[in-house]
Amino acid sequence: MHQVLVLAKKEFRSYFDSPVAYVVITLFLLIAGWQFSTSLFLSNSPDLRTLFSIIRFILLFFIPAVSMRLISEERRLGTIELLMTLPVKEWQLVMGKFLSAYLLIIVTLFLTIIHYMTIALLGRPDLGATVGGYIGLVLIVGFYLSIGIFTSSLSQNQIISFILSFVIIFAFYILDKIVFFFPGFLATVLEYLSTDYHFNNIARGVLDSRDVIYYLSMMFLFLFLTVQTLESRKWK
Repeated sequence: MHQVLVLAKKEFRSYFDSPVAYVVITLFLLIAGWQFSTSLFLSNSPDLRTLFSIIRFILLFFIPAVSMRLISEERRLGTIELLMTLPVKEWQLVMGKFLSAYLLIIVTLFLTIIHYMTIALLGRPDLGATVGGYIGLVLIVGFYLSIGIFTSSLSQNQIISFILSFVIIFAFYILDKIVFFFPGFLATVLEYLSTDYHFNNIARGVLDSRDVIYYLSMMFLFLFLTVQTLESRKWK
């Protein structure tokens, strides 16, 4: 675990050694803030449900953009082979990069707390729903990011990684919105696989272990696939 933390710390610092982190965080906050402030005065409702909806939509593009370079860049530059000569296992490399990107996005989400402070001045927002919404976002980010790092491990081309990641994430995002096209049992399965279905449960302020297990299981699945992809180099 020590190796994972060292890698995560190094990767996290590298975001701020270049304009990447500042540009990404600023763009995210500007888009989310502008969309939220516009809708807030139209709805005249002191809660963050609209903000959570906006952020979930932005994450469809934001996560692929952040994660597309995590491993594909190492493969393109050939530094992945150098890293593997160090006393670092594949799962440690994957977890280090995953945690660094996860922390960057959590920091970005934390900065949106200013919107809660704003609506708290206008009314009495539901604290339980707000906490539930942020917990749901943290879990969604982890799930989407695990998809992003998986697709990043599949190609040296960052654009291909971005597109693959976006397609898979969008598929999970839209599943609960198309269930009426499918018969009963299949519709139930698709709804259960949908990220928004579980988010909406948590955002009501009720933290059900089934929803948490869903997100953690999906994170584990895609991180496991990422490790297997890196280890497959040894099989050739």
